[in-house]
Amino acid sequence: MRRLLIALTLLLAVSSAPTLAQIGDEVLPPTFVETLLEMPDDAAQAAKSGKRLLLYFGQQGCPYCKELMQTSFTQKAIVDKVNKHFVAIAFNLFGDREVTWFDGKVRSEKEFAKFLKVQFTPTVLLLDEKGTIIARINGYYPPHRFSAALDYSAQRLERKLEFAEHMKAVPQTGASATLNEQPFFVKAPFDLARKSGGKPLAVLFETRHCAPCDELHKEGFKRDATRAALAQFDVARFSLAGRENLTTPDGRRMTAEAWGRDLKISYTPSVVFFDERGKEVFRLEAYLRPFHFASSFEYVASGAYKKEPEFQRFLQHKAELMKERGEKLELWK
Repeated sequence: MRRLLIALTLLLAVSSAPTLAQIGDEVLPPTFVETLLEMPDDAAQAAKSGKRLLLYFGQQGCPYCKELMQTSFTQKAIVDKVNKHFVAIAFNLFGDREVTWFDGKVRSEKEFAKFLKVQFTPTVLLLDEKGTIIARINGYYPPHRFSAALDYSAQRLERKLEFAEHMKAVPQTGASATLNEQPFFVKAPFDLARKSGGKPLAVLFETRHCAPCDELHKEGFKRDATRAALAQFDVARFSLAGRENLTTPDGRRMTAEAWGRDLKISYTPSVVFFDERGKEVFRLEAYLRPFHFASSFEYVASGAYKKEPEFQRFLQHKAELMKERGEKLELWK
C-alpha cells in the first residue's frame, strides 16, 4: 500500500506540473496557457475571474511572431496586463489539434484559423465573454500599440467605440526602434570568460521598442552613482534576438540569442551579474529607479550578496546609513 501511495503521489506531481505552450519546437512565454481548446468552457472559466480570452495565432519560423514575443511579451507591464485581464491561448496556423468553437463544431487548428479568417501571423483576437471577436490585431504591433490594443478589451471599450477608432488615438511611434549605445559596453569580439584577477561582469539584455530600456539609458546610466558603480565591472549588452557570437563567462561558445534562452531571460531590460569566476550571483529582471539600479551594482561589487542574500535588506541598510550621514535619499527620482 505504501508503494502504491508513493506511486500515486509521484503521478500527481508529474501530471500537475505546468506545461509551456508551444508552436512547433518554439516554446512560448509562460503567459500562454494550455487548455483542452474548448472555447465555451475556456471563456466561462475566464469570466469567473473577470478575464476574457486572448487567442494568438502563430507559426514556426515566423519572424514577426518572434518579434512580438521578444518585445511585448518580455515587458513586465504588458505581461502583467495580460495575466490580469486575459486567458491567453496559442494556436498553430497549420496545426492539427482539435478546437471546439462557440457554435459547438470541432475543427483542427488550421481549419479553425480559416474559419476565423486568420490570414497573417501573428494574429491576436480579443473575445468578449460570449465569444464575439471585439478586436483583431493583424500582424506585428510594437509594444506601445499592442498594449493599447489590449486596453480596448481590458477596459470594455467596445461599448463606447470601434476598435479602429480607439487605435487612431494611439501614436504610431513609441519606444526607440534601435538599441541605445553606451561607450562602456564591451566591444566585439565578445569574450566574456572570466580571468583570474579580473572584474565581475554585468550583462544587459534588451530589445528594440522597449520603453523601460530607453528609460534605463536616459535615467539609470546618467547618474554619477551609477557610473561610479559601473567602473568596477565589465559591462556587456546584447539584444534578445542577437545573432553575434560570444564566449559565455563559463567558456561556452554560442549566439547572444541562444544565451538569452539558456539564461531564461523573461523580461527586458534584464541585468545578469557574474562574479570573477563566471558564476551568476544576482540578476535584475526589470528596470529599477536610479537609486535601486546603482545599488544593485554596489551589492555585487562589494560582495555584500555573500553575507546578505536579500537585496531588499541590503537596500534598507544602505538607506539607513545614508540618513544617519545626513545624505539626501531619493528612492524614486
